[in-house]
Amino acid sequence: MGVALDAVHGRYSTIMAAEDHDTRPDGESRDDRLARNVSELLQELRVAQTGVQFLFGFLLSVAFTEHYARASGFEQTVHLIAVVFTTAAVALLTAPAAWHRLLFRQGERPRLLRSANRLTIIGLACLATAITATVLLLFKVVAGPAIATVFAVLTAAMFGALWFASPLRVRSAGSNKS
Repeated sequence: MGVALDAVHGRYSTIMAAEDHDTRPDGESRDDRLARNVSELLQELRVAQTGVQFLFGFLLSVAFTEHYARASGFEQTVHLIAVVFTTAAVALLTAPAAWHRLLFRQGERPRLLRSANRLTIIGLACLATAITATVLLLFKVVAGPAIATVFAVLTAAMFGALWFASPLRVRSAGSNKS
């Protein structure tokens, strides 16, 4: 995970440093580009935040059901792991909006974007972990431990491939062209 973050952050820092000129060939100024990047990032986070909030509400409500009181120690532990990672995802994925508001008009857009990028990547990793734990819990209760394990592994692999491995591979192929 640290290597992926460093790779993402390093690539982003290189882009930001290379684009320090006042305008680009397309006429977009550095300030306009930074404002657009912040806006795009905050819009992307709105999509993730909705899913995180639904998952968080679901996981919180589970603890107050009759079945939860009868749940095994393993099921309660997996549930708590899901709650912890969902809580972390909520904090990490909402942090860029808080940073934006607190640093508004302070000339900190480059720092905001670098930090928000890291927070978002870590938040997405926490969300993937929380969803995987939730799938494990659900399948354990409904279909048993063997099927639960299979689906949890498939879920983790799917998130790993779609959210991390594939984009990093595309970016790596793009940076090899230059």
